[in-house]
Amino acid sequence: MEVGGGGGLIINNKQRAMLPNKRGEFIRNQRKDSEGFSESPDLEFEYADTDKWAAELSELYSYTEGPEFLLNRKCFAEDFRTHVTDKKWTELDAAQHRAHAMRLLDGLEVTAREKRLKVARAILYMAQGTFGECATEAEVQHWMRYNIFLLLEVGTFSALVELLNMEIDNSAACSSAVRKPAISLADSTDLRVLLNIMYLMVETIQQEDPADTVEWRAARETFKTELGSPLYNNEPISVMLFGMVTKFCSGHAPHFPMKKVLLLLWKSILFTLGGFEQLQHIKVRKREELGLPPLPEDSIRVIRSMRAASPPASASDLIEQQQKRARREHKALIKQDNLDAFNEKDPYKTDDPREDEDDNDDNDNSLEAETFPLERDEVMPPPIPHPPSERVSFPKGLPWAPKVREKDIENFLESSRSKFIGYTLGNDTDTVVGLPRPIHESIKTLKQHKYISIAEIQIAKEEEFQKTPLSGGDEEVEMCSTELLYQGILPSLPQYMIALLKILLAAAPTSKAKTDSINILADVLPEEMPTTVLQSMKLGVDVNRHKEIIVKAISAILLLLLKHFKLNHVYQFEYMAQHLVFANCIPLILKFFNQNIMSYITAKNSISVLDFPYCVVHELPELTAESLEAGDTNQFCWRNLFSCINLLRILNKLTKWKHSRTMMLVVFKSAPILKRALKVKQAMMQLYVLKLLKVQTKYLGRQWRKSNMKTMSAIYQKVRHRLNDDWAYGNADLDARPWDFQAEECALRANIERFNSRRYDKSQGNPDFLPVDNCLQSVLGQRVELPEDFQMNYDLWLEREVFSKPISWEELLQ
Repeated sequence: MEVGGGGGLIINNKQRAMLPNKRGEFIRNQRKDSEGFSESPDLEFEYADTDKWAAELSELYSYTEGPEFLLNRKCFAEDFRTHVTDKKWTELDAAQHRAHAMRLLDGLEVTAREKRLKVARAILYMAQGTFGECATEAEVQHWMRYNIFLLLEVGTFSALVELLNMEIDNSAACSSAVRKPAISLADSTDLRVLLNIMYLMVETIQQEDPADTVEWRAARETFKTELGSPLYNNEPISVMLFGMVTKFCSGHAPHFPMKKVLLLLWKSILFTLGGFEQLQHIKVRKREELGLPPLPEDSIRVIRSMRAASPPASASDLIEQQQKRARREHKALIKQDNLDAFNEKDPYKTDDPREDEDDNDDNDNSLEAETFPLERDEVMPPPIPHPPSERVSFPKGLPWAPKVREKDIENFLESSRSKFIGYTLGNDTDTVVGLPRPIHESIKTLKQHKYISIAEIQIAKEEEFQKTPLSGGDEEVEMCSTELLYQGILPSLPQYMIALLKILLAAAPTSKAKTDSINILADVLPEEMPTTVLQSMKLGVDVNRHKEIIVKAISAILLLLLKHFKLNHVYQFEYMAQHLVFANCIPLILKFFNQNIMSYITAKNSISVLDFPYCVVHELPELTAESLEAGDTNQFCWRNLFSCINLLRILNKLTKWKHSRTMMLVVFKSAPILKRALKVKQAMMQLYVLKLLKVQTKYLGRQWRKSNMKTMSAIYQKVRHRLNDDWAYGNADLDARPWDFQAEECALRANIERFNSRRYDKSQGNPDFLPVDNCLQSVLGQRVELPEDFQMNYDLWLEREVFSKPISWEELLQ
């Protein structure tokens, strides 16, 4: 960079590429690779259960709730001054802290709503770290942790659950909200205060810290068990929150602060069931218990070590490449008689240096122009050998160990037997008599990589229970948190799934505002709408951020439930997955991705100076339209990238090994939508997109495969190999006949219903298998409860059924 004579800056192109534009975004180097995309670096994103603790705390509050921080402080200070000396909270000893916490807890039991709300605000101020006496964010977080464990010790959480139940059943508040033309922040004040305290408690207690005392660690484990057990209202806390979600979606309680409910629901499930690391440990333990070989690799570590691939070309780039290739082929034809043209470093390139610059990589259609290697050798002399480093550097090894299912080995052996010998043996995978030696080697290789999943064992056991209900014995069901949660949500699971997807649809950026759609902005809109441009911009950022947080929470809830249910019992997973599919989850997720996904991931819908705890510790600078427009300096938005990966993982879970659902991806034209998502240079997101493209590749036609060779190569490099899977060819798949699709879902549904009725519906047991009491004395001695109307009309019944009917005593005696 040089300073020019006139005081201006003279910069070269490379330097210009790294200057921020007027929106505050950095313009990447615009030299395009052969796929037509800028060579931007991989996104430095690490996928985890949650974002950093400070980020998770700040997302609980909307920016419109800002003034309430000082209100909470005022309520606490008034109460504190009347009961305690002039000392500060941070100067008291542990006994005084405990005494004041107990006093506040007693105050929650008063009948007057206003007094109760003031006490709840004082408790919320404690849970927020008594920030008025803190100078730094770290200090706020320290006191938050201390105060929250103190509140847990004195039994605050149980009292909050009772109050929350009262508010849920508050019919006066519900009917008043239903009648209102516009619902605002003021309608959900009591609920928001209670949910804020509960969320801060769950979120803080689940954070493990090496400095925690033994008492705190014991308290965490006890709290975790209580949250997942049916202690509150005879149901886990998550079931109560699911009930709030369905009540909100049904229109009976439009004032419920849905973002806070969903965040608390997500953190409760995450805390009680465990995150992705715990899922891996549970999987390893279950495989050991079932006597299965250990997992070939730790999937989390493999994905973290992967690098992103350069994204595929867009339509405009493909047209540009075709024009260049036409020019190149024209030049090659002119020079065809000169064989010296081939004796260059690369025999398949022309000698135009400009095209060397632009097309220094494989392009999507590169395989179309090449002839078959054997034919090419007849026409061209062999190229001069070069060291491998100058050509292409192949990866050292595939990231995943290949897998083969038992069914794949059976299919391979059956086709080999019918081809070479002309007979079949059913499910026999050991007899190889009469088959050629290469087939023996193939079977040996397949068996080396055979993978038996926990789900296969569970399905086999369930079939055994259904076949032999008497001799099969009693099933030992481990009453873990996942099992307790499934039992709690089982009666209303379809309604819960529909409700979550309704809210997800309303929060998706691609959704248009409709009059009949649910209003998810009740807990973000202020009582008085903005009057200035700055207030409108701030509210616009707040609304967008609010929607993004809702998408983040719902995507995490669905993914966690699917993964935990699959490990606990595959039919629990299939039950939830099938209801998601029936509720149109697949087209909804595709609709979500049918947007400019790069814009969504780099969206700057946050005002960092208004985030908690920054806003309560520092003096706030004056906000301007320019500072709001610039946003933060982050390369991407963590929550949006997290949501996208979660939704892709859910889509993979729903469609894996299900031909009918794979065809839904094809029918809804998901390939171009998913291919656009590959623009995001993040390895984990690309992996799940490539998996979804892989399952439908054989149905997309030869032309699609020819013109998407870069995507095909990325699938080979990134996605696990199934050794005899012909995904890359359009061969007829017997399992994928269109007329079998409905039958597949119906068969699955029948299996799920049999499982649920056998394990959970004790009243609907098969009467043929129930024990029979043959003793006349005990049968006549049983007390039978007769319905009230029967007792009233007993005389009529006797007349009609007994006295008026002739009885042939001789027949009875025989």
